[in-house]
Amino acid sequence: MKAVTLLGSTGSIGTQTLDIFEQYPDRFRLVGLAAGRNIALLAEQIRRHRPEIVAIQDAAQLPELQAAIADLDNPPLILTGEAGVTEVARYGDAEIVVTGIVGCAGLLPTIAAIEAGKNIALANKETLIAAGPVVLPLLQKHGVTITPADSEHSAIFQCIQGLSTHADFRPGQPAAGLRRILLTASGGAFRDWPVERLPHVKVADALKHPNWSMGRKITVDSATLMNKGLEVIEAHYLFGLDYDRIDIVIHPQSIIHSLIELEDTSVLAQLGWPDMRLPLLYALSWPDRLSTQWSALDLVKAGSLDFRDPDHAKYPCMDLAYAAGRKGGTMPAVLNAANEQAVALFLDERIGFLDIPALIEQACDRHQSDWQQQPSLDDILACDAWARQFVQAASQTLEPVA
Repeated sequence: MKAVTLLGSTGSIGTQTLDIFEQYPDRFRLVGLAAGRNIALLAEQIRRHRPEIVAIQDAAQLPELQAAIADLDNPPLILTGEAGVTEVARYGDAEIVVTGIVGCAGLLPTIAAIEAGKNIALANKETLIAAGPVVLPLLQKHGVTITPADSEHSAIFQCIQGLSTHADFRPGQPAAGLRRILLTASGGAFRDWPVERLPHVKVADALKHPNWSMGRKITVDSATLMNKGLEVIEAHYLFGLDYDRIDIVIHPQSIIHSLIELEDTSVLAQLGWPDMRLPLLYALSWPDRLSTQWSALDLVKAGSLDFRDPDHAKYPCMDLAYAAGRKGGTMPAVLNAANEQAVALFLDERIGFLDIPALIEQACDRHQSDWQQQPSLDDILACDAWARQFVQAASQTLEPVA
Protein backbone atom coordinates (compact mmCIF):
# COMPACT_ATOMS: atom_id res chain seq x y z
CA MET A 1 0.00 0.00 0.00
CA LYS A 2 1.45 3.36 -1.08
CA ALA A 3 1.36 6.24 1.38
CA VAL A 4 0.37 9.43 -0.45
CA THR A 5 0.12 13.14 0.32
CA LEU A 6 -2.15 15.31 -1.83
CA LEU A 7 -1.56 19.02 -2.41
CA GLY A 8 -4.55 20.90 -3.79
CA SER A 9 -7.17 18.47 -2.54
CA THR A 10 -10.29 20.57 -3.24
CA GLY A 11 -9.43 21.39 -6.86
CA SER A 12 -10.15 19.32 -9.95
CA ILE A 13 -6.96 17.27 -9.67
CA GLY A 14 -7.45 16.75 -5.94
CA THR A 15 -11.05 15.57 -6.07
CA GLN A 16 -10.30 13.13 -8.89
CA THR A 17 -7.28 11.79 -6.99
CA LEU A 18 -9.44 11.14 -3.94
CA ASP A 19 -11.96 9.40 -6.18
CA ILE A 20 -9.15 7.02 -7.13
CA PHE A 21 -8.34 6.47 -3.44
CA GLU A 22 -11.94 5.43 -2.81
CA GLN A 23 -11.82 2.95 -5.69
CA TYR A 24 -8.53 1.43 -4.50
CA PRO A 25 -8.63 1.51 -0.68
CA ASP A 26 -6.20 -1.41 -0.48
CA ARG A 27 -3.59 0.27 -2.71
CA PHE A 28 -3.30 3.85 -1.38
CA ARG A 29 -3.23 5.39 2.10
CA LEU A 30 -3.63 9.13 2.58
CA VAL A 31 -1.07 10.84 4.83
CA GLY A 32 -1.66 14.55 4.28
CA LEU A 33 -3.90 17.07 2.55
CA ALA A 34 -3.37 20.69 1.58
CA ALA A 35 -6.23 22.82 0.29
CA GLY A 36 -7.26 26.36 -0.53
CA ARG A 37 -10.40 28.02 0.81
CA ASN A 38 -13.16 25.45 0.27
CA ILE A 39 -13.49 24.52 3.94
CA ALA A 40 -16.77 22.63 3.59
CA LEU A 41 -15.31 20.24 0.99
CA LEU A 42 -12.04 19.91 2.89
CA ALA A 43 -13.90 18.95 6.07
CA GLU A 44 -15.76 16.26 4.14
CA GLN A 45 -12.47 14.96 2.73
CA ILE A 46 -10.96 14.80 6.21
CA ARG A 47 -13.93 12.80 7.46
CA ARG A 48 -13.76 10.33 4.59
CA HIS A 49 -9.99 9.85 4.35
CA ARG A 50 -8.65 10.65 7.84
CA PRO A 51 -5.28 12.26 6.98
CA GLU A 52 -2.68 12.74 9.70
CA ILE A 53 -1.92 16.35 8.74
CA VAL A 54 -3.77 19.11 6.87
CA ALA A 55 -2.88 22.61 5.67
CA ILE A 56 -5.20 25.43 4.63
CA GLN A 57 -4.25 28.55 2.74
CA ASP A 58 -5.94 31.17 4.93
CA ALA A 59 -5.25 31.15 8.67
CA ALA A 60 -8.47 33.13 9.24
CA GLN A 61 -10.44 30.02 8.23
CA LEU A 62 -8.83 27.82 10.87
CA PRO A 63 -11.68 28.20 13.41
CA GLU A 64 -14.22 27.28 10.73
CA LEU A 65 -12.35 24.08 9.86
CA GLN A 66 -11.80 23.16 13.49
CA ALA A 67 -15.52 23.58 14.19
CA ALA A 68 -16.45 21.49 11.15
CA ILE A 69 -14.44 18.48 12.40
CA ALA A 70 -14.74 19.07 16.16
CA ASP A 71 -16.58 15.78 16.70
CA LEU A 72 -13.77 13.61 15.25
CA ASP A 73 -12.07 11.39 17.83
CA ASN A 74 -8.63 11.78 16.31
CA PRO A 75 -8.52 14.99 14.25
CA PRO A 76 -5.48 15.76 12.08
CA LEU A 77 -2.82 18.31 12.87
CA ILE A 78 -3.89 21.49 11.06
CA LEU A 79 -1.36 24.03 9.74
CA THR A 80 -1.92 27.26 7.82
CA GLY A 81 -0.35 29.40 5.12
CA GLU A 82 2.45 28.67 2.68
CA ALA A 83 4.65 27.33 5.47
CA GLY A 84 1.91 24.92 6.45
CA VAL A 85 1.55 23.60 2.90
CA THR A 86 5.32 23.14 2.67
CA GLU A 87 5.35 21.23 5.95
CA VAL A 88 2.58 18.93 4.73
CA ALA A 89 4.57 18.29 1.54
CA ARG A 90 7.59 17.03 3.48
CA TYR A 91 5.69 15.34 6.32
CA GLY A 92 5.77 11.76 7.50
CA ASP A 93 6.10 8.49 5.65
CA ALA A 94 4.39 9.50 2.39
CA GLU A 95 6.18 7.83 -0.51
CA ILE A 96 4.64 10.01 -3.19
CA VAL A 97 3.25 13.55 -3.24
CA VAL A 98 0.58 14.55 -5.78
CA THR A 99 1.19 18.21 -6.65
CA GLY A 100 -2.23 19.50 -7.65
CA ILE A 101 -1.80 23.14 -6.58
CA VAL A 102 -2.37 25.45 -9.53
CA GLY A 103 0.35 27.84 -10.62
CA CYS A 104 3.74 28.77 -9.21
CA ALA A 105 2.31 28.45 -5.69
CA GLY A 106 3.03 24.75 -6.02
CA LEU A 107 6.77 25.22 -6.59
CA LEU A 108 8.11 25.53 -3.03
CA PRO A 109 6.01 22.66 -1.61
CA THR A 110 7.16 20.43 -4.47
CA ILE A 111 10.80 21.27 -3.80
CA ALA A 112 10.25 20.57 -0.08
CA ALA A 113 8.82 17.15 -0.94
CA ILE A 114 11.78 16.35 -3.21
CA GLU A 115 14.27 17.39 -0.53
CA ALA A 116 12.43 15.11 1.89
CA GLY A 117 13.02 12.18 -0.47
CA LYS A 118 9.45 11.82 -1.71
CA ASN A 119 8.53 10.85 -5.24
CA ILE A 120 6.39 13.33 -7.18
CA ALA A 121 3.20 12.76 -9.17
CA LEU A 122 3.42 16.01 -11.10
CA ALA A 123 0.11 17.72 -11.88
CA ASN A 124 1.59 21.18 -11.33
CA LYS A 125 3.38 21.89 -14.60
CA GLU A 126 4.71 25.23 -13.36
CA THR A 127 7.24 23.41 -11.17
CA LEU A 128 9.33 22.48 -14.19
CA ILE A 129 8.36 25.41 -16.39
CA ALA A 130 9.54 28.05 -13.95
CA ALA A 131 12.26 26.11 -12.16
CA GLY A 132 13.37 23.22 -14.35
CA PRO A 133 17.08 24.13 -14.06
CA VAL A 134 16.76 23.94 -10.26
CA VAL A 135 14.35 21.00 -9.93
CA LEU A 136 16.09 18.50 -12.22
CA PRO A 137 19.37 18.47 -10.25
CA LEU A 138 17.39 18.11 -7.01
CA LEU A 139 15.65 15.00 -8.33
CA GLN A 140 19.02 13.44 -9.05
CA LYS A 141 20.55 14.59 -5.77
CA HIS A 142 17.77 13.13 -3.63
CA GLY A 143 17.19 10.02 -5.74
CA VAL A 144 13.48 10.55 -6.29
CA THR A 145 11.30 9.92 -9.32
CA ILE A 146 8.78 12.18 -11.00
CA THR A 147 5.78 10.82 -12.90
CA PRO A 148 3.63 13.15 -15.00
CA ALA A 149 -0.03 13.30 -13.96
CA ASP A 150 -1.44 15.43 -16.76
CA SER A 151 -2.87 13.67 -19.80
CA GLU A 152 -0.37 14.79 -22.44
CA HIS A 153 2.86 14.10 -20.60
CA SER A 154 1.44 10.90 -19.16
CA ALA A 155 0.72 9.79 -22.72
CA ILE A 156 4.32 10.48 -23.73
CA PHE A 157 5.60 8.77 -20.59
CA GLN A 158 3.46 5.71 -21.28
CA CYS A 159 4.64 5.48 -24.89
CA ILE A 160 8.27 5.75 -23.79
CA GLN A 161 7.86 2.78 -21.45
CA GLY A 162 8.09 0.51 -24.48
CA LEU A 163 11.46 1.94 -25.49
CA SER A 164 13.46 1.23 -22.34
CA THR A 165 13.22 -0.34 -18.91
CA HIS A 166 11.55 1.63 -16.12
CA ALA A 167 14.92 2.06 -14.43
CA ASP A 168 16.25 3.83 -17.54
CA PHE A 169 13.83 6.78 -17.33
CA ARG A 170 15.66 9.89 -16.17
CA PRO A 171 13.93 13.29 -16.35
CA GLY A 172 15.77 15.57 -18.72
CA GLN A 173 17.48 12.76 -20.64
CA PRO A 174 15.95 11.62 -23.96
CA ALA A 175 15.03 7.96 -24.27
CA ALA A 176 16.98 5.94 -26.81
CA GLY A 177 15.23 5.97 -30.19
CA LEU A 178 13.04 8.99 -29.46
CA ARG A 179 13.06 11.53 -32.31
CA ARG A 180 10.05 13.79 -31.80
CA ILE A 181 7.16 14.54 -29.44
CA LEU A 182 3.73 15.55 -30.71
CA LEU A 183 1.56 17.21 -28.08
CA THR A 184 -2.12 17.14 -28.93
CA ALA A 185 -4.35 20.12 -28.11
CA SER A 186 -8.13 20.37 -28.13
CA GLY A 187 -7.91 23.95 -29.39
CA GLY A 188 -9.92 25.23 -26.44
CA ALA A 189 -13.07 27.29 -26.39
CA PHE A 190 -12.22 29.26 -29.54
CA ARG A 191 -11.03 26.42 -31.70
CA ASP A 192 -13.78 27.07 -34.27
CA TRP A 193 -14.00 30.85 -33.86
CA PRO A 194 -12.58 33.17 -36.54
CA VAL A 195 -9.76 35.39 -35.31
CA GLU A 196 -11.91 38.45 -35.96
CA ARG A 197 -14.25 37.52 -33.08
CA LEU A 198 -11.52 37.31 -30.42
CA PRO A 199 -11.53 41.04 -29.50
CA HIS A 200 -15.11 40.55 -28.30
CA VAL A 201 -14.48 37.50 -26.08
CA LYS A 202 -16.11 37.48 -22.64
CA VAL A 203 -14.96 35.47 -19.62
CA ALA A 204 -17.95 33.14 -19.92
CA ASP A 205 -16.94 32.37 -23.53
CA ALA A 206 -13.38 31.42 -22.55
CA LEU A 207 -14.61 29.07 -19.83
CA LYS A 208 -16.65 26.91 -22.21
CA HIS A 209 -14.12 24.14 -22.83
CA PRO A 210 -15.41 21.70 -25.46
CA ASN A 211 -13.91 18.50 -24.00
CA TRP A 212 -12.52 18.79 -20.48
CA SER A 213 -13.82 19.90 -17.09
CA MET A 214 -11.01 21.90 -15.48
CA GLY A 215 -10.38 24.88 -13.25
CA ARG A 216 -10.92 28.44 -14.48
CA LYS A 217 -7.27 29.37 -14.93
CA ILE A 218 -6.28 26.32 -16.97
CA THR A 219 -9.46 26.58 -19.04
CA VAL A 220 -8.47 30.11 -20.07
CA ASP A 221 -4.94 28.82 -20.77
CA SER A 222 -6.53 26.26 -23.07
CA ALA A 223 -8.42 29.00 -24.88
CA THR A 224 -5.19 30.96 -25.49
CA LEU A 225 -3.22 27.73 -26.11
CA MET A 226 -0.76 28.91 -23.47
CA ASN A 227 -1.41 25.63 -21.69
CA LYS A 228 0.11 23.81 -24.63
CA GLY A 229 3.01 26.23 -24.86
CA LEU A 230 3.73 25.62 -21.18
CA GLU A 231 3.48 21.89 -21.80
CA VAL A 232 6.13 22.21 -24.53
CA ILE A 233 8.51 23.67 -21.93
CA GLU A 234 7.57 20.97 -19.44
CA ALA A 235 8.14 18.27 -22.07
CA HIS A 236 11.58 19.70 -22.78
CA TYR A 237 12.57 19.31 -19.15
CA LEU A 238 10.87 15.95 -18.61
CA PHE A 239 11.94 14.17 -21.77
CA GLY A 240 15.14 15.95 -22.78
CA LEU A 241 14.31 16.93 -26.38
CA ASP A 242 15.11 20.36 -27.76
CA TYR A 243 12.27 22.63 -28.81
CA ASP A 244 12.63 21.94 -32.53
CA ARG A 245 11.60 18.35 -31.80
CA ILE A 246 8.46 19.12 -29.79
CA ASP A 247 5.42 19.96 -31.91
CA ILE A 248 1.79 20.88 -31.22
CA VAL A 249 -1.12 19.52 -33.24
CA ILE A 250 -4.80 20.40 -32.83
CA HIS A 251 -6.88 17.26 -32.24
CA PRO A 252 -10.48 18.33 -31.52
CA GLN A 253 -11.71 14.97 -30.16
CA SER A 254 -9.05 14.68 -27.39
CA ILE A 255 -8.91 10.90 -27.87
CA ILE A 256 -5.20 10.72 -28.70
CA HIS A 257 -3.54 12.35 -25.71
CA SER A 258 -0.10 12.69 -27.32
CA LEU A 259 2.31 10.81 -29.57
CA ILE A 260 6.01 10.11 -29.98
CA GLU A 261 7.91 9.61 -33.22
CA LEU A 262 10.85 7.21 -33.22
CA GLU A 263 14.07 7.33 -35.20
CA ASP A 264 12.68 4.92 -37.81
CA THR A 265 9.55 7.17 -38.27
CA SER A 266 7.28 4.80 -36.33
CA VAL A 267 4.73 6.72 -34.25
CA LEU A 268 3.35 5.54 -30.92
CA ALA A 269 0.23 7.06 -29.37
CA GLN A 270 -1.79 6.71 -26.18
CA LEU A 271 -5.56 6.84 -26.61
CA GLY A 272 -8.49 7.04 -24.24
CA TRP A 273 -11.64 8.96 -23.40
CA PRO A 274 -10.99 12.45 -21.95
CA ASP A 275 -10.73 11.45 -18.27
CA MET A 276 -8.07 12.89 -15.97
CA ARG A 277 -8.33 9.91 -13.63
CA LEU A 278 -6.35 7.70 -16.01
CA PRO A 279 -3.10 9.74 -16.01
CA LEU A 280 -3.51 10.33 -12.27
CA LEU A 281 -3.90 6.61 -11.62
CA TYR A 282 -0.83 5.75 -13.71
CA ALA A 283 1.25 8.45 -12.00
CA LEU A 284 0.34 6.89 -8.64
CA SER A 285 0.59 3.22 -9.58
CA TRP A 286 3.65 3.28 -11.89
CA PRO A 287 5.40 1.01 -12.72
CA ASP A 288 2.28 -1.12 -12.17
CA ARG A 289 -1.05 -0.86 -13.97
CA LEU A 290 -4.24 -1.33 -12.00
CA SER A 291 -7.43 -2.83 -13.39
CA THR A 292 -10.34 -0.37 -13.59
CA GLN A 293 -14.06 -0.55 -14.28
CA TRP A 294 -13.99 2.69 -16.23
CA SER A 295 -15.54 2.94 -19.68
CA ALA A 296 -13.18 1.46 -22.26
CA LEU A 297 -12.40 3.34 -25.44
CA ASP A 298 -14.73 2.35 -28.29
CA LEU A 299 -13.09 3.39 -31.56
CA VAL A 300 -16.33 3.00 -33.50
CA LYS A 301 -18.12 5.26 -31.05
CA ALA A 302 -15.22 7.71 -31.12
CA GLY A 303 -15.59 7.90 -34.90
CA SER A 304 -13.27 10.11 -36.93
CA LEU A 305 -10.11 11.54 -35.43
CA ASP A 306 -9.11 14.90 -36.91
CA PHE A 307 -5.84 16.83 -36.82
CA ARG A 308 -4.74 20.26 -37.95
CA ASP A 309 -1.94 22.75 -37.44
CA PRO A 310 -2.53 25.40 -34.78
CA ASP A 311 -3.36 28.87 -36.10
CA HIS A 312 -0.50 31.14 -35.05
CA ALA A 313 -2.63 34.26 -35.50
CA LYS A 314 -5.30 32.88 -33.18
CA TYR A 315 -2.85 31.56 -30.58
CA PRO A 316 0.02 34.06 -30.11
CA CYS A 317 0.70 32.68 -26.62
CA MET A 318 2.00 29.49 -28.21
CA ASP A 319 4.82 31.34 -29.98
CA LEU A 320 5.61 33.33 -26.83
CA ALA A 321 6.07 30.07 -24.94
CA TYR A 322 8.37 28.57 -27.57
CA ALA A 323 10.47 31.74 -27.55
CA ALA A 324 10.73 31.76 -23.75
CA GLY A 325 11.61 28.08 -23.68
CA ARG A 326 14.37 28.49 -26.24
CA LYS A 327 15.76 31.47 -24.31
CA GLY A 328 15.73 29.37 -21.14
CA GLY A 329 17.16 30.51 -17.83
CA THR A 330 14.79 32.89 -16.06
CA MET A 331 12.62 33.63 -19.11
CA PRO A 332 10.14 30.72 -18.65
CA ALA A 333 9.56 31.85 -15.05
CA VAL A 334 8.72 35.35 -16.28
CA LEU A 335 6.46 33.95 -19.01
CA ASN A 336 4.61 31.75 -16.53
CA ALA A 337 4.15 34.45 -13.86
CA ALA A 338 3.09 37.06 -16.43
CA ASN A 339 0.53 34.63 -17.79
CA GLU A 340 -0.84 33.81 -14.34
CA GLN A 341 -1.26 37.49 -13.52
CA ALA A 342 -2.77 38.36 -16.90
CA VAL A 343 -5.25 35.49 -16.73
CA ALA A 344 -6.27 36.53 -13.21
CA LEU A 345 -6.91 40.07 -14.47
CA PHE A 346 -8.96 38.72 -17.37
CA LEU A 347 -11.04 36.51 -15.08
CA ASP A 348 -11.69 39.60 -12.94
CA GLU A 349 -12.85 41.35 -16.15
CA ARG A 350 -10.17 44.03 -15.76
CA ILE A 351 -8.49 43.35 -19.12
CA GLY A 352 -9.63 41.96 -22.46
CA PHE A 353 -8.84 38.51 -23.82
CA LEU A 354 -6.28 39.75 -26.34
CA ASP A 355 -4.57 41.79 -23.62
CA ILE A 356 -3.31 38.49 -22.14
CA PRO A 357 -0.66 37.80 -24.83
CA ALA A 358 0.12 41.51 -25.17
CA LEU A 359 0.99 41.85 -21.48
CA ILE A 360 3.00 38.62 -21.48
CA GLU A 361 5.02 39.78 -24.47
CA GLN A 362 5.72 43.14 -22.81
CA ALA A 363 6.98 41.40 -19.66
CA CYS A 364 9.25 39.04 -21.60
CA ASP A 365 10.64 41.89 -23.70
CA ARG A 366 11.33 43.99 -20.61
CA HIS A 367 13.05 41.06 -18.89
CA GLN A 368 15.63 40.65 -21.66
CA SER A 369 18.01 43.08 -19.96
CA ASP A 370 17.82 41.25 -16.61
CA TRP A 371 17.75 37.69 -17.96
CA GLN A 372 19.93 35.09 -16.22
CA GLN A 373 21.06 31.86 -17.84
CA GLN A 374 21.81 29.83 -14.69
CA PRO A 375 19.38 31.07 -12.04
CA SER A 376 19.14 29.98 -8.43
CA LEU A 377 15.80 29.30 -6.78
CA ASP A 378 15.91 32.79 -5.25
CA ASP A 379 16.50 34.27 -8.70
CA ILE A 380 13.46 32.41 -10.07
CA LEU A 381 11.24 33.52 -7.21
CA ALA A 382 12.39 37.12 -7.67
CA CYS A 383 11.61 36.97 -11.40
CA ASP A 384 8.21 35.49 -10.66
CA ALA A 385 7.38 38.36 -8.28
CA TRP A 386 8.73 40.98 -10.70
CA ALA A 387 6.68 39.66 -13.63
CA ARG A 388 3.45 39.74 -11.64
CA GLN A 389 4.09 43.30 -10.53
CA PHE A 390 5.01 44.35 -14.07
CA VAL A 391 1.81 42.93 -15.58
CA GLN A 392 -0.29 44.46 -12.83
CA ALA A 393 1.22 47.89 -13.46
CA ALA A 394 1.14 47.57 -17.25
CA SER A 395 -2.54 46.63 -17.18
CA GLN A 396 -3.35 50.04 -15.72
CA THR A 397 -2.35 51.68 -18.99
CA LEU A 398 -4.79 49.63 -21.11
CA GLU A 399 -8.16 50.76 -22.35
CA PRO A 400 -10.96 49.81 -19.90
CA VAL A 401 -12.87 46.65 -20.77
CA ALA A 402 -16.19 47.44 -22.40
